[in-house]
Amino acid sequence: MSHHIQVGLIGLGTVGTGVARVLLEKARALEARVGSRLVLRRICDRDLRRKRALRLPPGLLTANAKDILRDPDIQIVIELIGGLEPARTLILEAMRRGKHVVTANKALLAQAGRELFRAAERAGVDLYFEASVGGGIPIIKALREG
Repeated sequence: MSHHIQVGLIGLGTVGTGVARVLLEKARALEARVGSRLVLRRICDRDLRRKRALRLPPGLLTANAKDILRDPDIQIVIELIGGLEPARTLILEAMRRGKHVVTANKALLAQAGRELFRAAERAGVDLYFEASVGGGIPIIKALREG
């Protein structure tokens, strides 16, 4: 039996929806490739009433990122909100709380990459990034290499 890795997703735009869909609908395929079951535990999005292109299980969605950051069971945070703030602050807090982070936020990495990688090293966690998070590819790569 494989072990479960709890994932929190911050940002449910186009890319976030794609990542959520992969985590929810392709769980068996991901488990076979990664060797562990990835469980999407919480999703944070600003607008809880927006129509979604994806059916989400009840209780998965929150408007408060702290619900993800403060959840001791979540091991990996995927940041897909873009921009510098609050993305930087959320990533730093996730790492301080011992969570690994996956981001596609190139602007943030260009601006604050050195600070973020130092914070990850201090916290003993990994910060993974890809040019695109389409299809959940960096999650698979990060888990395989991590």
